[in-house]
Amino acid sequence: MMTDPIADMLTRIRNAVRVEHPHVEMPTSKVKRGLADVLKREGYIWDWVETEDHPVKQIRLELKYGPSGERVIQHIKRVSKPGRRIYSKSTELRPILNGMGITVISTSSGVISDREARQKKIGGEVLCEVW
Repeated sequence: MMTDPIADMLTRIRNAVRVEHPHVEMPTSKVKRGLADVLKREGYIWDWVETEDHPVKQIRLELKYGPSGERVIQHIKRVSKPGRRIYSKSTELRPILNGMGITVISTSSGVISDREARQKKIGGEVLCEVW
């Protein structure tokens, strides 16, 4: 049994980017699909697909690199953890690296980026920071 599947997802992405793999696979869940969708919308990955592997469904992220192989995802860090949840209001969300990075928020209307949360004026649990 895994205690923190979000941290496992972020670690798999971090490790795959470090050794420049073109894609990474992991077991899927609703929150992981939402997180992958935010990463795609914000331009950190090319795309993601859900495959029907046995015994569980897998999600496959197509990682993105620059024209000369530079990493698009430089840093990815879990903020809220199972032992210590971190919540934030929309007015408390600040841009990461002056807008060069994002914070991923789990809200009542789904998993969204900090930019979308400020526009919609909703807060939630701070899942991770990416830049």
